[in-house]
Amino acid sequence: MINKRLLIKNLLAHNDENSFYDKKRQLNIGDKEGKAKFIKHVCALANSNPANNSYIVVGVDDEDNRIIGVDFFDDSRIQNLVNAYIENPPIITYENIPFPDLPEGKVVGLVTIRSAGKLSALKKNIWKYWGGSVFFRDGSMSMPKVFDIEIKDINSEIVSQIEQHARNNIELTLDGVIDFINNRHPDLESNYKVFKEQFVVCWAGQTKKVNDKVYYSRLDIELINEQVKLFYSALDEVEISYSENTFTTTEYLKLGLEKHKKFYPLERVVITFKNNGTYRINSKLLFEPPQYDKKMLYHIFNTNNTILEKLKKNIPLTPSNLKDFYQLPATHLICYLNGFEGAKQMMEDYKEYVKAEDPSVYRSLKEALRILRKVRYN
Repeated sequence: MINKRLLIKNLLAHNDENSFYDKKRQLNIGDKEGKAKFIKHVCALANSNPANNSYIVVGVDDEDNRIIGVDFFDDSRIQNLVNAYIENPPIITYENIPFPDLPEGKVVGLVTIRSAGKLSALKKNIWKYWGGSVFFRDGSMSMPKVFDIEIKDINSEIVSQIEQHARNNIELTLDGVIDFINNRHPDLESNYKVFKEQFVVCWAGQTKKVNDKVYYSRLDIELINEQVKLFYSALDEVEISYSENTFTTTEYLKLGLEKHKKFYPLERVVITFKNNGTYRINSKLLFEPPQYDKKMLYHIFNTNNTILEKLKKNIPLTPSNLKDFYQLPATHLICYLNGFEGAKQMMEDYKEYVKAEDPSVYRSLKEALRILRKVRYN
């Protein structure tokens, strides 16, 4: 098993950006330009490394390799995005890797790309890139190349050495468990479970018991062996269950207008651990969004957009505006789920204005966008 934190340190310490490794301060796949650039880099790295893994490290300053971190990115369906735009898509995962010195909720993102063994090309136009385009890495740049270029394996040995140096051991595992329980979550109820005598899953959160069931909020779940944060949320309610071979989370989302809110099951994730030292993560979206009267939602949608425009122009909010502002992430989410396609882009465009006005509303807005990613890529 590879300790992903060590892997990132090895990548940062021994390599500039090259044909198997890239680093980013942040990813933005919420708009067409950011999505297109991400797809281009994935395509180029897959084509430049047909026989080994390629990596994108997210949350690193380009100038001095300083680890600055990014928000936890809960997007198990990123493979669906790649499949939609790339012919012969590589296998891709996005993992959230905790580092001790980062603030709570901040992690380093690790994108792992494994070629399917065939030349990857764009299926269709996206932003300024044409369908049919093929990209390769030229040093630290992802460049378009002619379609019939020969793909060569030039990095297998060096990537193998980097991954070998990042292998886990019992000391790292024990240190990780103790750090998780004693240092990072001393104020929360913490638990751990060992699977197949190899894997250690730790989780911590605030607990609430309802009808003999325990639900968690402020939940943090980590696979300690690989230093991977599996789940993090400050707002949702989550139910946890486990058996000899599986660890299961069921996430619930509180939705509604004004005081009329209820919990809706959102997603179930099952981690299955195997005897051969591997594991598989399967997720299933359970969400059935509540439906509301369109005329009422038009009024809410327009009111929210007026508030966002006021924030952009630095116009003070009225008391009535403030009341609606605190509910804006939840109500704009409901608008999107009821067919108002522009709601998501509005939330993306105005994030920084909301952050400047009220950090708590900004956190709720990020949670709403996280939910939309889950629903959208399903």
